[in-house]
Amino acid sequence: MLFYSRCNTCNRGSGLDMNVLKAWDMGYTGKGVVVTILDDGIEKDHPDLSRNYDPNASYDVNGHDPDPQPRYDYSNENRHGTRCAGEVAAHADNNVCGLGVAYNARIGGVRMLDGDVTDSVEAQSLGLNFDHIHIYSASWGPDDDGRTVDGPATLARKAFYDGITRGRKGLGSIYVWASGNGGRDSDNCNCDGYTNSIYTISISSATENGHIPWYSEACSSTLATTYSSGSGGEKQIVTTDLRKSCTETHTGTSGSAPLAAGIIALALEANPMLTWRDMQHIVVETAKADNLNAPDWAFNGVGKKVSHSFGFGLMDAAAMVSLARNWTTVPAQHICEIRCSDHNSRIIPTNGKIFVPLTTDGCEHTVNHVKYLEHVQARITLSSYRRGEIRIFLSSPSNTRSTLLAKRTRDVSKEGFNNWAFMTTHNWGEPAKGQWTLEIENGASIARPVKLRDWVLVLYGTDSPPRKSPTSARSPHYDYGVHYNVNEPPRPVDRTKTTFTYDDPMYNTDEDEDYYQKTPAPLTTRPPTTTTTKSTTPFYQAYQGNRKQSVDSPHYPTHNRKNSDYNRERYYPTYAPYINQAHWYDTQQHHHSHPEHTCIYETLAKKSNVSVLQTVRKRRPQLTPAELKEWTLVMMGTSPHLTKRNGSTQSGSNNATSDGSFTCAGVTSNGICIECKPGYFKMGEHCVAHCPQHYFGSVQGSKSMLHSQGECKLCHDSCLNCKGSKPTDCFQCASGFERKGDVCEKKMIWDLLDPDVMKHLAWAIILCIAAILLFSVVFGILQARERGRLCWKNKPNYVPDWGKGHYDGVTPNLAMHDRDMEAEFSLPAKTHTLFSQAIGYKHQRCSNRPGQFV
Repeated sequence: MLFYSRCNTCNRGSGLDMNVLKAWDMGYTGKGVVVTILDDGIEKDHPDLSRNYDPNASYDVNGHDPDPQPRYDYSNENRHGTRCAGEVAAHADNNVCGLGVAYNARIGGVRMLDGDVTDSVEAQSLGLNFDHIHIYSASWGPDDDGRTVDGPATLARKAFYDGITRGRKGLGSIYVWASGNGGRDSDNCNCDGYTNSIYTISISSATENGHIPWYSEACSSTLATTYSSGSGGEKQIVTTDLRKSCTETHTGTSGSAPLAAGIIALALEANPMLTWRDMQHIVVETAKADNLNAPDWAFNGVGKKVSHSFGFGLMDAAAMVSLARNWTTVPAQHICEIRCSDHNSRIIPTNGKIFVPLTTDGCEHTVNHVKYLEHVQARITLSSYRRGEIRIFLSSPSNTRSTLLAKRTRDVSKEGFNNWAFMTTHNWGEPAKGQWTLEIENGASIARPVKLRDWVLVLYGTDSPPRKSPTSARSPHYDYGVHYNVNEPPRPVDRTKTTFTYDDPMYNTDEDEDYYQKTPAPLTTRPPTTTTTKSTTPFYQAYQGNRKQSVDSPHYPTHNRKNSDYNRERYYPTYAPYINQAHWYDTQQHHHSHPEHTCIYETLAKKSNVSVLQTVRKRRPQLTPAELKEWTLVMMGTSPHLTKRNGSTQSGSNNATSDGSFTCAGVTSNGICIECKPGYFKMGEHCVAHCPQHYFGSVQGSKSMLHSQGECKLCHDSCLNCKGSKPTDCFQCASGFERKGDVCEKKMIWDLLDPDVMKHLAWAIILCIAAILLFSVVFGILQARERGRLCWKNKPNYVPDWGKGHYDGVTPNLAMHDRDMEAEFSLPAKTHTLFSQAIGYKHQRCSNRPGQFV
């Protein structure tokens, strides 16, 4: 038990306890759950990991092979992944290192940090075998240097979306992320697009004494906390280490995230049917704020205590598994977007601040209605001269004030923020309706004002209370109440009695009571067993607790689940015992659902784009069992898969899949997409999740992108990124343009000359200069040749050697020569001397042979 005697998950007293031992006493050890570590590899043959190692949860993305074994060097640089793996699933009862939190879970590793971490590398890692792997633990991200703003790119965003929509057979992959270690450099994890994502569970650290570690980053996206290292004298994490050894010095938020992954594995063993959002709700409801020391603890609008350093508090393993066993799947996620109506840039003066109010009804009376909040995003576009001097706050209608961005003194970038999504979890459970206020503060050291160009409020949540719906399918273990007592033996729940009573102020409001007075009461007693047969009521059996039936029954598919009311109610146990529950109550002569009504309800719901349950309530009185006379299934299609041609080839676009297989809602006979699915933009013949540069997303009317199709339209020529087609709609200026006032104008040379004109003029000048130079060179060569200065054109002068002339003993008689010849070669002495010197000079420069001409 070395691990838990030295690491911080043991009972430290004074309430500083993550209650892992109690969860073990309740019989949960992570069995059947698969966790993978996205890091620099894991030592799969380590004696404390080998028994739990899962090759199907492992891969070497850097080396392109199935073996995640880390690369060894003298400094043991690649030890990080092995250390994280031991925290999750180190063996029990083997007298090695210690004990993992989920010591019976299967553990895998992805080697992806030992090389260039590209968008493709991240996407391969995040999407590895997502039907087999349940939990991904990552302790990495952009540089924690206090000046970087970065997040997942196109492929990684797609991998996240695929994971939460298709992973775990539609329940959603669970991504656990370390919040970051940039506290010393005043970094803020809301500038990290991985921890700032709604798809990840962001985990921070607490020291063994409940203090904020020196490396901790405070931000509003943190969900909860586990223990890790602290200052000198405070204990660190004991875990496995490279070269089959152990360590007692694992530190940072890198040590916190794997502990959280292990605790989540325990909860997932207690109820394997939890969705990715269910797990986040369970973390929020069970986290403990007591005995954690932070100066900014505050209660949000529903009484939840929350901090920027610790989120909702310390994770509690025993409370999580207890709540998970009796958990009801939360309703479908709704997304409500509200853009600020003021399209003019707002100026934030030096050493000043502005308040921008935005009133919303939470998209009431639409399919996007959000009444109970989960995540909240503020997508902000602003320009600044020094980005690190900006502070941003968001206040909710319940007066909960979240710090979206704190001052970062090392960030001197002039780039500002371009549609950056700042996220907060502090409004969890609050009502969405009311006035929201964005507050932006311009630091005193900034020499120029800051301009807020655009901001969009994005509300994520549900339109009904997350925990006021019929009970979902249970785990095979006995059910317990929410409050556990490990000293008592397990007690089975009497399902003939009411299972739940909720007195949590988080969900009990007057509005809730009004809501439930208008809807049928939840089913709390079991109908006669003689009427519940597999052929007629498959979903009712799921309600009774037959988990195998709810998963394996052909009447209960678990794949291709989308974010729509229809599919959630059709496939998820949240809406068990069945959509005809209202009919069961009002027609006592029928104690089971009528399957012959199902088609009608689903067809009407799909046609009107509302939930099946709403359709039942609204339409049921108009229907009788005899109304459905006949129905015919007509299937139209082709032999090849036409949707494979629907993927976008646009550079920088964010398709839902590489082949576009679920971005397109319909195709023509030649395979070209004519209508995109809700949430995607039509661009030419393709569907994209995000419009590329030089384009903006346009949605007709006031509908949200969640349930409507948009279209990518061209920005103005002066815009790189924009919100409309006008020159004043630019977020960023295109190349060759600069912002002047509210528009992007072409850059001028000396504020006078058009650079395009100057470009052509410069080429004309260059050509003229080249022509002049060429003419000068040719003219100089011709002149030198004419004057005989080019030695390769001069003819050598014949100079007789007067000292020689004997030919076979005969001396030539010069008198016999012609007078003209004698006059030519008989020069005055002075002239002869000069002539000889000149000839000698030319001979030395131009002749390659020694001696004289003969």
